[in-house]
Amino acid sequence: MPLSPSSAVTPVCISGESLLVLRQAQQLAVTDPDGQVRSRWSWQRSTSSRDWTIAKEGGGASYADLLAILQTIFLHAPEARLVTVELPREQAAAMCRAGLLQRQGTRHVAAPELVWQHAAGWLPQERPPFPVQQVMSEGKRHPLRAPKPEGEVYRRYLPWLGQTLSLRSLRLEQDLPLFNRWMNDPVVVQFWDEAGDLARHRRYLDTIAADPHMTSLIASFDDRPFAYFEVYWAKENRIAPFYDCGDFDRGWHVLVGEEAFRGKQFAVAWLTSISHYLFLDDCRTQTVVGEPRADHDKQIRNLDKSGYAKLKEFDFPHKRAMLVMLSRERYFGQGLWQPQTTLAPLDPPFFPCSP
Repeated sequence: MPLSPSSAVTPVCISGESLLVLRQAQQLAVTDPDGQVRSRWSWQRSTSSRDWTIAKEGGGASYADLLAILQTIFLHAPEARLVTVELPREQAAAMCRAGLLQRQGTRHVAAPELVWQHAAGWLPQERPPFPVQQVMSEGKRHPLRAPKPEGEVYRRYLPWLGQTLSLRSLRLEQDLPLFNRWMNDPVVVQFWDEAGDLARHRRYLDTIAADPHMTSLIASFDDRPFAYFEVYWAKENRIAPFYDCGDFDRGWHVLVGEEAFRGKQFAVAWLTSISHYLFLDDCRTQTVVGEPRADHDKQIRNLDKSGYAKLKEFDFPHKRAMLVMLSRERYFGQGLWQPQTTLAPLDPPFFPCSP
């Protein structure tokens, strides 16, 4: 399937490998970035667009290619609830063992709730669950944590922006000037209160780097940095005394340093993505929490629209906070990787509108 001006194209990254999914008429193709076709698939959907059927054309199908196809369908057709996948019996059974398909009677089907939990589709460095060993630190009992990741940790294409959001580990020497500029932005200072010189911010980031329960990440749109995240394990964090936290609960802090990326469409992108990343990073994480300032009305509204439940207000030594919480079951069960607010649609759409 050669690429033509009429082709619809979606970039995906499976297990760190960049691929493209192309649509022309009723055919989909998975290609490498140079356009070399790896597999071809036919597709059709019901009148309601809730039920889809795809079939591999000739030969066997790899896990990576099938995940790329399913990811593309559920990304561009959020109304799709089930995709019937026509594969040879042995291959279908292997995909069932991998958790990508389920058997329903004589059919093999894919559901978005399961597909969006396949870390290989978004994590370039998928990590197996770290073995559990309970340890003590600063009087807190918690699991020993895996070494912090390095490099890019998450990548996701966002059709309503036509851009790719990525998360990577912070590189101190490279990112310190940027972090310093962001921390001295008046909008950021209002909520972080960490204005200062390069020396102060080097000490700040060195402290985070030395703490096994926290990780500094830089977020980018199309590889242009726009925000800083701190992600943490809740069991060792200062939030732990304020709720009954689980061993693998996660939380995060954010500052959006670039004014050009503070609009609603961008907030939806990073909010849905940071939650997704934390649920994928360890499949045992059942809850993601947050503790924004209780008077940060805009962020609390955005969290509410992204599925975070408001539990209570409480007092930290440095601020009055709102405890918010998002469960794995709700995130994947209600499709909260998709915007829950109206945004500009992709024009033209990847899949043509149903007649």
